[in-house]
Amino acid sequence: MEEYRDAVRGREVSLVDLLDRLLGTGAVVSGSLTLGIAGVDLVRVDLRALLSSVNDGVPSPWRGGGPL
Repeated sequence: MEEYRDAVRGREVSLVDLLDRLLGTGAVVSGSLTLGIAGVDLVRVDLRALLSSVNDGVPSPWRGGGPL
């Protein structure tokens, strides 16, 4: 990981290039939120999302290939 940080340190990257790379390779975003009072958990929300592009090399996961 340290090698990667050294390679990109001081390098300017445009938002379009970053988004293109992110969607080209895909990414998983996950998180958790817990609401509670006095140490008692009342509500818990978990989030997991997959960000990826769909093209000829990566077909749509839905039947027929169309949108939901």
